[in-house]
Amino acid sequence: MHERILIVEDDPAISKLIDTNLALSGYQTICAMDGRQAVEAIQTQAFDLTLCDIMLPELDGFELLPFMKEKDIPVIYVSAKADVQSRVQGLRLGAEDYLVKPFDILELLVRMEKVLARTDRHPKMLAYKDISVDKESHAVTKNGETVSLKHLEYELLLTFLQHPGMVMTREDLLHQVWGDEYIGETRTVDVHVAALRRKLDLNKELATVYKIGYRLEVLS
Repeated sequence: MHERILIVEDDPAISKLIDTNLALSGYQTICAMDGRQAVEAIQTQAFDLTLCDIMLPELDGFELLPFMKEKDIPVIYVSAKADVQSRVQGLRLGAEDYLVKPFDILELLVRMEKVLARTDRHPKMLAYKDISVDKESHAVTKNGETVSLKHLEYELLLTFLQHPGMVMTREDLLHQVWGDEYIGETRTVDVHVAALRRKLDLNKELATVYKIGYRLEVLS
C-alpha cells in the first residue's frame, strides 16, 4: 500500500495522531496546517486522497474543495462541526465522506479504504509473507496454493492485512466485519481468528493482545 494522503489539520495533536496511524497502515502522508499550505501541496505533489478539517486558517475546508476537485483528489472531511447543515454542505460540494470529531481511528481507516476503492485508487492485490489476496476475485493463496476461506474469515483477514501493527479490540472487529446489527458474543472473533491462524499458518504473526484483542505483526 503506497497511496499518498494529504492531511489538512491545524491541531498538531490530531494531525500527529492521524499521521502516525496512517504511516503504520502503510500510507505515505504529507501534513498541511492551513489552507494555503494545502493548496501549495497539491500544486506540487500528487495525492490519492485528502483528509480535511473545515475550520482552518487562511482558507477553510469548504474553500479548499474546488482546488481538490481541479486536481481530481477525493476528499473526506474530518471536522468538529457536527451539525447537519455542515455535513450536507460538505457532501453537496463534492466531498466523498464526512467524519465528525472525536472519531475512532479504525473507522477513519475503513472509510478511507472505501473511498479509495470507490475512486479506483486502492491496490487490487495485498500480500503478507507468502500469502496473496486478490480483492477483486476474493481469491486467497499461500505459496501459490489456493486457500478456501469462509466469507467472514476472508473479511477478517482483509481487515488485518489493511491495518498491520494496529491493535484491534474484539468489539472493533465485530463492528467492522460482522456489522452493527450483529448481537452475538465476541467469542466468535476468537473462533475466526483461530481458523485464520490454522489455515494460513499465522500462529506467531497474528498475535493476541492480552485482555484487548489482536494485532497482525509488521514484518521486518
